[in-house]
Amino acid sequence: MLNLGFIHEAIAEKLGNRECLVFRDRRFTWDDVVDRTRRLATVLKEYNLGCFRERRDLLGWQSGQDHLALYLYNGNEYLEGMLGAFKARVVPFNVNYRYVEDELLYVLTNASAKAIIYHSTFAPALDSIRKKLPHLRLLLQVADESDNELLSGALDFEAALKEATPREPENLSPDDLYMLYTGGTTGKPKGVMWRQEDIIAAALLPRNCEPNLNAIVQRALKGGVRSLPAPPFMHGAAHWIAFNMWHIGGTVFVQSNTKKLDPEDIWETIEREGITALSIVGNAFATPLIDVFKNRTYNATTLRLITTGGAILSSSAKAAFHEILPDVKILDTLGSSESGTQASQMSEAGKGAETAKFAILTDSAILNDSLNDEVKTESGEEGWLARRGNVPLGYLDDPEKTAQTFPVINGTRYSIPGDRAVAKVGGEILLLGRASGTINTGGEKVFAEEVEEALKESSEVYDAVVIGMPNERFGQQITAIVRLREGVVSGEEIKNRLSSFVRTVLASYKAPKDYIFVEEVVRSPSGKADYGWAKQIATDASGTND
Repeated sequence: MLNLGFIHEAIAEKLGNRECLVFRDRRFTWDDVVDRTRRLATVLKEYNLGCFRERRDLLGWQSGQDHLALYLYNGNEYLEGMLGAFKARVVPFNVNYRYVEDELLYVLTNASAKAIIYHSTFAPALDSIRKKLPHLRLLLQVADESDNELLSGALDFEAALKEATPREPENLSPDDLYMLYTGGTTGKPKGVMWRQEDIIAAALLPRNCEPNLNAIVQRALKGGVRSLPAPPFMHGAAHWIAFNMWHIGGTVFVQSNTKKLDPEDIWETIEREGITALSIVGNAFATPLIDVFKNRTYNATTLRLITTGGAILSSSAKAAFHEILPDVKILDTLGSSESGTQASQMSEAGKGAETAKFAILTDSAILNDSLNDEVKTESGEEGWLARRGNVPLGYLDDPEKTAQTFPVINGTRYSIPGDRAVAKVGGEILLLGRASGTINTGGEKVFAEEVEEALKESSEVYDAVVIGMPNERFGQQITAIVRLREGVVSGEEIKNRLSSFVRTVLASYKAPKDYIFVEEVVRSPSGKADYGWAKQIATDASGTND
């Protein structure tokens, strides 16, 4: 039986006194984490939270379990919150801590949250909307540097755990839900619901591990991996890495500064703790990490693997990592909330480093534009990147979008999150990008991500986001929002140089027609581009209100 709570308990039975989770000066063994998560499960059960309807009696987009919101920065409490919920048969879900009041209210209402674990920093925001949450039964407040007082009726997280009795979990099922809210870049956030057995097979195991309990436990006995997932745990890729590392008996570390990307803190943690595996999100994390390392060399001799996912990592960034850390391999992964891991690429120093090209995994495929068949491998045909086999049940309480994203084709159910890709020679795929990010200029289709990637290969560009803006002649014109490298002067000259540079790697029609230079490119905490912000910047610059 594959259930995340059960797997953790089974590994802990063998690894007991080994370190499992480290945050700042708090070091927890596997036995410690078992004890704390069992206590949390007890607290949740005391508030009558759990499973009230089994999966066999539900439609795909329906949930028969109570939902727990995790409104937290990174820390031991985030992962403990997930595990404790699983052991109570409660469904934890991620809340973006950058949400303003309306966004926060939407996701908590959409999920019908019965309980919330939150940092004290967010107490005022919760207090302002709690009367609008009729389903809410339990608030668990995690103390932090804010010193905000405990909300009326809320429980202190540590005090609640101390008073609870740890009990062995019961009746855990592979049908128990794992739920991850999407980022909402193309509309309102949606709760993607997976059976735990499916998400474990699709995203939470290393490729060389069979999806059965005995194989997982045996692999975990080897241990040895010391992993630092640097992105926020509210971003699926980060806690996916954490569970992957636990499932091979590794220790998960959390950097001290959890409120912003702090490259100095990340390198210091790697140096101090002997980290062997680092997880990041594309160039948004890579560029500042590389720049800081070059300015002050850190002792990172223990580091062996950098994993990236969730956003493109440019070939120049890969090359820069290989230059400063020649013994480190880079694993570039491709996937989504709706698909799990779909493809990957490994690069090593001295062997070249490509971007957007991946070896597709067994359960992944490219579907034709008619969505009635898979394209042949090595055909050079463009289509929709998809996954079959272990796929989500659907979107919470949304049968229409569930049917759109998870259609049945020729008797097989697929997940089609919206990425476009090309089938290449050698069984590889070339990722083009999200269809929602497609720019139609003069009848030509251009993917924003491929232009962003080209720009970031320039030694003069620190970061870039590309959008389509209205154009009377071409329908849309390609517009680039660019942060230049320190010392590079903005103006017409750099615009011309960048357009010329893009034309050396892409067709000329894909070169931006307009550039807007900014001091900082706004991204989500997970490193993903904020295209809404970019469009507003471009709109303000043009003086239009389209």
